[in-house]
Amino acid sequence: MLKLIALAVAAATLTGTPLAAQTSQPTSPQIWPTRPVKLVVPFAAGSTPDMIGRVIADDLQARHPGISFIVENKPGASGNTGTDFVAKAAPDGTTLGISLGGPLAINTLLFSKLPYNPARDIAPITMLTALPSVLVVPAALGVSSVADFVALLKKDAGQISYGSIGAGSLSQLCMEAIGLKAGGGKMVHVPFGGSPQVVTAVIRGDVQAACLPAIAVTPQLASGSVRILAVTTPRRSLFLPDIPTLKESGIDVESDAWNALIAPAGTAPAIIEAINREVGETLRTPAVRDRLRAQLIEPTPSTPDEVRARMETEKTLWADVIKAADIRIN
Repeated sequence: MLKLIALAVAAATLTGTPLAAQTSQPTSPQIWPTRPVKLVVPFAAGSTPDMIGRVIADDLQARHPGISFIVENKPGASGNTGTDFVAKAAPDGTTLGISLGGPLAINTLLFSKLPYNPARDIAPITMLTALPSVLVVPAALGVSSVADFVALLKKDAGQISYGSIGAGSLSQLCMEAIGLKAGGGKMVHVPFGGSPQVVTAVIRGDVQAACLPAIAVTPQLASGSVRILAVTTPRRSLFLPDIPTLKESGIDVESDAWNALIAPAGTAPAIIEAINREVGETLRTPAVRDRLRAQLIEPTPSTPDEVRARMETEKTLWADVIKAADIRIN
């Protein structure tokens, strides 16, 4: 018997494998990913959710070289088209969605009917990112603080216009909320096709203000053509630490653009847990964090319950603003 044990130890030493590892129980089979995975983005290529989806897909592909991760854009209806596609997909972990506050929460207040019910048809997986927005004005407007802007708004009620990236967008809701909280007259809303067009309108003075993702505005600061008055996040942004929040400036408005990962309802809890773990690891990878932060985007991995809570908070946050401004899309 001693001779047999000695031979086993010698064999383990020669193979470089500890004897304990040879006799341990086999590991559990991989739950996810086991087949090609489609990441559906409900906005066009080049949008922020698209960029985030591709960063995540690249890292997952590198860590799982035998599995394909494909980003598929399905824009339309303010994000509803792509989100509905995910809601109606097979709940097997092969179709996931990069979505955000609009199609997951706010659109339930803007549309008379949605083709899906976010509370019933969507399984949240994890928060992905948060992106600060800023209140920006033309430098030529001559205001240097939120207080100055509010004073101008009260003085020239009905003469101040603001740009947004579309009806019902977060950029419109944020400006309407600022107007309500400031107690000034109603501003004139001028919708555009995207952030670049709004920034151009601000620089030209075609509109007097906008609330936009910070990354759309910061490249213009060096020219001195625009001025950022505040960030809309609950706390000062780590990317713009010298800029006060709206709340610090006396306007009780908080808003940030966030993205989350979702799956169809009915996806097995074990698959949700496995995806949450894998994507959380991706979001904590230094290279991924660096790529996102270069765009002023902060990775924010979370639990599924935290996503669900954020969806409910978002509806509560904007319901009164949408009603007061009488914003409807259909």
